[in-house]
Amino acid sequence: MSDNAPAPCHAPVTAGSELPNPGWGPLSALPGNPLMWVLILSELAVFMAFFVLYISERAAQLTLFNDAQQHLSPLMGGLNTMVLLTSGLLVALAVEAMAQGHIRRTRQWLGGAAALGVVFGAIKIFEYLSKFAVGITPETNTFFGFYFGLTAFHFAHVIFGLVLLGLVSWKTNLENVETAAAFWHMVDLIWILLYPLLYLLR
Repeated sequence: MSDNAPAPCHAPVTAGSELPNPGWGPLSALPGNPLMWVLILSELAVFMAFFVLYISERAAQLTLFNDAQQHLSPLMGGLNTMVLLTSGLLVALAVEAMAQGHIRRTRQWLGGAAALGVVFGAIKIFEYLSKFAVGITPETNTFFGFYFGLTAFHFAHVIFGLVLLGLVSWKTNLENVETAAAFWHMVDLIWILLYPLLYLLR
């Protein structure tokens, strides 16, 4: 059978149908593996705590933070935002293709998403190197401590997400693709919050 041949359709979920993940309470109706949602919620809580700390420190050192932000390029940050959001769109298209049983198309969308994830990483590394070249490090001041810490922590999640995309491109089924997609969309969400906080907020 061709990779692009539609898989047998599942019966539609109705009000009386069994939930995808019974026994997981509020997570029961979410797509993918519920353990991934536990991880996602935990990671979001960690990032939110860091964001609150960042905003608090920014309020206490407003002039320092505003001056330090002049060394960042909103254009580069905006470019990376577009790259990551486009990658998220391709992951969503992969989920849709997998739901229709098109394995080859799913893998193509996942491959495109992963390629854009690599582009995101390359741009971020270029930004880091450009800062190091002029003597800016995490020890420069409080703002750059947050900048390097938060973006590096996010970058680690991008790398983990790329590994997931690679794994589900190999072990391709709907639950696996939905699980990886959920994590990748979290990576998108965190960057959408990081970009204005670090690059635009004045």
